[in-house]
Amino acid sequence: MKTLFRNLTVTALCFVASVFNASADNAKPIAFNQLPAPAQQFVTTHFADVKVTITTVESGLLEKTYDVALNNGVKLEFDRKGQWTEVSCPTTYVPSKVLPNEIKAYLETTFPQSKVRKIEREDGRHEVTLENGTEVTFNKKFQVTDVDL
Repeated sequence: MKTLFRNLTVTALCFVASVFNASADNAKPIAFNQLPAPAQQFVTTHFADVKVTITTVESGLLEKTYDVALNNGVKLEFDRKGQWTEVSCPTTYVPSKVLPNEIKAYLETTFPQSKVRKIEREDGRHEVTLENGTEVTFNKKFQVTDVDL
């Protein structure tokens, strides 16, 4: 009986793992105009002079995400509603208009000479990576919760 239960458990775990594996990394190319309207507006507002290299959609079991790659190395990620979740600028800087005012004010005061290379947003929290590699994490109230120098 123990062996049967163990075999069923292993089989069930393998099945669940295969379902998650099948849903992961299933990015499909789409046309830029297939992005949700807020994502299209974000790209055309903040990166108007940069060409879109590829736009993809990834559908998981519980959520859908969109990725946009620009020809200057910028990578953008959006949630199913078209709200940005990540702006990564390895060869340039995140436009200051993208940064929430509270974050911008903190960075101008605390790191006045540094520019932002990356910003991520999840569940109202923000993580900012500066050009010198410093990472600053903000909670939902834009209070600093961590600084990793």
